[in-house]
Amino acid sequence: MGFLSDWLNEWIKEILVDGIMSNLSALFDDVNAQVGEIAANVGQTPWAFNPDVFALVRNLSETVVLPIAGIVLTFVMTWELIHLIIDRNNLHEIDAWIFFKWIFKTTLAVLVLSNTFDIVMGIFDLSRQVVNNASGLISGETAVTPALLATFENELTLMDNGALLGLWLQSIVIKIIVVAMNICVFIIIYGRMIEIFIMTSLAPLPLATLTSHEMGSVGQNYLRALLAVGFQGLLIMVCVGIYATLARSIAVNGDPIGAVWACVGYTALLCFALFKTGSVSKSVFGTSG
Repeated sequence: MGFLSDWLNEWIKEILVDGIMSNLSALFDDVNAQVGEIAANVGQTPWAFNPDVFALVRNLSETVVLPIAGIVLTFVMTWELIHLIIDRNNLHEIDAWIFFKWIFKTTLAVLVLSNTFDIVMGIFDLSRQVVNNASGLISGETAVTPALLATFENELTLMDNGALLGLWLQSIVIKIIVVAMNICVFIIIYGRMIEIFIMTSLAPLPLATLTSHEMGSVGQNYLRALLAVGFQGLLIMVCVGIYATLARSIAVNGDPIGAVWACVGYTALLCFALFKTGSVSKSVFGTSG
């Protein structure tokens, strides 16, 4: 009977260890894959992310928003001319250079408005280059190696069946949490791209005010907002890189149960940090919203 009991305990232990390793291996595989997927998504420009949506946004911007921006530009530059004249000693002192200055600013404003999409896409192309450079460094440092999983498995074989059963149940919970994390990441990544598309569709309106002395802050704030949402991708990569590096180290801390719950904490922290990347980026570039 003792032999049968030992064999049964070993058989149950094998099943539990295999189940735990299967769950945790899938978890670490998701971590490795997630880095690559996020790097690919946040490193894309709007036209590469979804050409059909980008074509729709551009068409709406050029056919609906741009004519309105032209009216706004006419009002802004007329207002600018009035102020240039009034500021010169209430019409008692008017120099010809005022009109040359106004013509230059108006020409520049028309040039900016005519190349709105080139300016906007140039900003996103710059941020894409930065994110892609960062993703090469981050993804190369965050792979969970088989050696770490082997060490983790050796630690599991030293535990009794009761502890292994509890750890197996916890590993199932962690798999569910990772799925929830993937959903959160999906919302953040695609939400950022939708925000980019919305901002791009309205680009002619704020850029129509860019050269105005009185209203130029509208265009400047818009450009800062574009930089903020573009470089948010870099902050997302930093968050995922930190998370993956922490997850890579949890298999060698000598406490399997503590390691599992450390992974849960890291996952929750990652989700919180990803949601904060937007506000942090806007704060860095001096914009609000």
